[in-house]
Amino acid sequence: MSRNLNIAFLMDPLETLDLKGDTTFALAIEAQRRKHHINFFKPEDLMFSNNDVLANICELELSESKNLYEFKYHDTFIKPLSKYDVIMMRQDPPFNMAYITATHILEKLSNSTLIVNNPFEVRNSPEKIFVTNFSHLMPKTLISRNIDAIKEFRKQFKDIIIKPLYGNGGQGIFHILPEDENLNSILEMFFSQNKEPLMIQEYLKDVRNGDKRIILLNGEAVGAINRIPKSGESRSNMHVGGKPEKTELTERDKFICKEISHSLIKKGLYFVGIDIIGDHITEINVTSPTGIREIKNLASIAIEEMFWDFIEKKLEV
Repeated sequence: MSRNLNIAFLMDPLETLDLKGDTTFALAIEAQRRKHHINFFKPEDLMFSNNDVLANICELELSESKNLYEFKYHDTFIKPLSKYDVIMMRQDPPFNMAYITATHILEKLSNSTLIVNNPFEVRNSPEKIFVTNFSHLMPKTLISRNIDAIKEFRKQFKDIIIKPLYGNGGQGIFHILPEDENLNSILEMFFSQNKEPLMIQEYLKDVRNGDKRIILLNGEAVGAINRIPKSGESRSNMHVGGKPEKTELTERDKFICKEISHSLIKKGLYFVGIDIIGDHITEINVTSPTGIREIKNLASIAIEEMFWDFIEKKLEV
């Protein structure tokens, strides 16, 4: 390595995160270990002034030992983001107008600064909509606010899942059994909250065997975990108690990864997490994919090292 990179992490405040399991923390501390300069700013610190993209930013100092994870913010200062080699856009959803505004502003940076992932493509690739580009790999799906269409879908598939289109972490997901009488109440609740359509999918019984998270780096699968839902729960997200287990990629998993790989590379979506239940892909997460801590713990694969190897090579460091 001939030079140290200046890296800025756009992310949520570290004090709000579970640092032990946080993917962004793992990526940042590996960058620091390599003597790169790591910096921190929040979405609300982003600015656009006189055709320049700036942020109220500070240097970040991290440490970890055993089960102790610590961070220190240094003094903040307003600085053009063009002074940085890499911007890591690791802001968690919700995918709302604040998030969309951040992608628009970052998009105005010159190509001399690498943004991971490409903000234009992130904006145009919300995980529950982007995945529909590969509908042949998905479970049967309806995106709609039309109550009659939703009821007809339920009549056809009996056992269904209802999801908010822009939710994350398993929040707001309902498993509606054929005999469940709560469908109307659930739809009323969703429709009173916003004007967005819902995603309705056939329920995949394979979820009881786990929901596999696969991390792709530059279109290549580099690690995976299987998340097992806890008893009495149809959601397998770790945020709601899903248990991570070691897993291997099946031939079907590899086929799905190959099918989407070219699109990811073309769009500059270099760091991506996909979710697979049984033979079906359910989401493509391009905003702030997680899971590398669990993959390292279970499979001894250091994706954070592979990530910075890729970035350094791309920037010819």
